[in-house]
Amino acid sequence: MSTLFIYMIKVSVYVAGFYLVYRILLSKDTLYGRNRSFILLSVVSSFILPFITLANIGPVIPAFSRVLSEIKINGSESPGAVQSLEVSSLNPFSIITAIYFAGLLIMTIIFVADLAELIFLIARNRENEKKIIRFNGFNTAGFSAFGYIFIDSGLSEGEAEAITTHEQKHLNHLHSLDIVFIEIARALLWFNPFIYLFGRSLRAIHEYQADQECISLGTPVRNYYKLLINQIFRSKVFTISNSFSNPSLIKKRMIMMTKKRSNAMANLKLLMVLPVIAGLMIFISSCNENNNKPEIPAEVAPPPPPPPPPAVDDTKGDVPFDAVDVMPVFKGGDGAIIKYITENVKYPEKAKENGITGKVIVRFAVEADGSIGRVTILKGVDPELDMEAFRVVNAMPAFEKPALKDGKNVAVWYTIPINFALQ
Repeated sequence: MSTLFIYMIKVSVYVAGFYLVYRILLSKDTLYGRNRSFILLSVVSSFILPFITLANIGPVIPAFSRVLSEIKINGSESPGAVQSLEVSSLNPFSIITAIYFAGLLIMTIIFVADLAELIFLIARNRENEKKIIRFNGFNTAGFSAFGYIFIDSGLSEGEAEAITTHEQKHLNHLHSLDIVFIEIARALLWFNPFIYLFGRSLRAIHEYQADQECISLGTPVRNYYKLLINQIFRSKVFTISNSFSNPSLIKKRMIMMTKKRSNAMANLKLLMVLPVIAGLMIFISSCNENNNKPEIPAEVAPPPPPPPPPAVDDTKGDVPFDAVDVMPVFKGGDGAIIKYITENVKYPEKAKENGITGKVIVRFAVEADGSIGRVTILKGVDPELDMEAFRVVNAMPAFEKPALKDGKNVAVWYTIPINFALQ
């Protein structure tokens, strides 16, 4: 399984856990600075914590070793002829990886295009060193980004002044940097719905914080309500800006303006984060470990097969991993492994005579020194087919370089499906 795939799954689990803590315990508090810090630190921590693994945690769920493409051995050829090779092109993890990078590319293009348009707007409209830019043609009352405030030219003087004050609060708190950060995280985790929810929550906190400070300066709440309602049908322009007239937040902003302020004791809720982090670390760490007899995934679990060839005794003393930092290197790559097997597996004559076909699934370990060991038949078909698959895999040349985890040579599991077919 791809190391990147596993890492992103771990990041997503942490993001989900942190968001649920925020949503359940913190989101209704009026401690906006604390909530803002919690969201930013949660996203950063989600990308860091997967690198931390707790030792000696037993497995909770079965792991899935590195699965090579299916090899088809065609037994219809005459004896001595070269057998055909058919490699499955639909490797699920290759497809998932391709989909992930396609989504990442699309999100990156959207982000860069939005950023470029905003920079162009600033460069085209700014006057000397002024930080306030008047504009026409955008369906928004005003927004701020990167040290600049954008105000609709059609606003009255009073409305423009109130919105300018509000947007200046965003600039004072450097909210634009938060948005850029969360947009980058969203591009990396575009498949995770919780990162979008975190983004919405962060934008809401920005507005609550700016509203609260404007009201504390003496702006009557009633006037503020009126200003918001006047802008209710306007929508934001740029995803990387703070928009005064974001319609999805106006109702919540009006509620939070009059809500009783949370006291300092509400900060004690943050202590609940510790058991959540500990639980997630234990769960994720347990998924990294293997036992010597992992369960066979349901999709390959067969009815009781004929007795398979005996497995090589485990004399190494260590336990192979399913996921490592650097996979081992076979001379010529995975294609050379497939070529070796297809050139050396001989369809047993007795099996051909009896019309026996089926897929034999072989698991083996690439040991810490690169050698092949612990060969086992996970799914057998027939004793002769099983023995032939076992024989060839067990005789496979050693890998040039072993797997690496935490900078150390380690053993890692591999699985090869060998499909014996008569056509």
